[in-house]
Amino acid sequence: MKKSLLLLSIITISIFTLFSYTVAKERWQNTDFDFMVKLQDHIPPRFDDRFSILSLLGSVEVTFGIALMMIILALLRLKWMGILGWLMIIPATSAEVFGKLVLYHPGPPIFFHRTNVFTHLPSFYVHTEFSYPSGHMTRSVFIVTVFLALIVYSRLNFPAKFFSSVILVGLIFLMGLSRISLGEHWLSDVIGGTILGMGFGFFAAVLILLRVNTERSRSIAFSK
Repeated sequence: MKKSLLLLSIITISIFTLFSYTVAKERWQNTDFDFMVKLQDHIPPRFDDRFSILSLLGSVEVTFGIALMMIILALLRLKWMGILGWLMIIPATSAEVFGKLVLYHPGPPIFFHRTNVFTHLPSFYVHTEFSYPSGHMTRSVFIVTVFLALIVYSRLNFPAKFFSSVILVGLIFLMGLSRISLGEHWLSDVIGGTILGMGFGFFAAVLILLRVNTERSRSIAFSK
């Protein structure tokens, strides 16, 4: 299990690196523009308020708050590797910010913007010069990837695993859709953030699940 998740992490980060190279070479410009125009044409402005709520859910404050709650829970349970795993949201976010600072990829023009800001959280008023990759997608996919791994390797029955996974994947789909529909990010930003979040999420899941496997191995050994 750990090896498969670690392998997925390595593969995903490698894909992110290659994908970022294509973005840096400006191979997504036409696709980004055409996709946003068509998507905004098909999604009426009456959905902007609902999609703007997702902007709040994917903000730095909320996503880091979720990670902090999981860290506190892991601390109460003395799961040190679990704490380290959830802390991986920091390097994931650092990689996202680094990309926005060094990779030339201007965000959508202001005439595409449709977000309705109804909060005074600091992250809504801090902007980087470039937009790749999407921070909302990076952090949200990181959290969802970890939760999906925990669900898959849990003792829940199949229907519970299936419906929980569908809800989480659906949430990520809507998050990505909202980033483009609201004119906050290009399609390439969303794809890049998704891949980056998955890569760090898989690695975090390895750390979080590490002690679970150790405890099971010990219980099996003692039973023998």
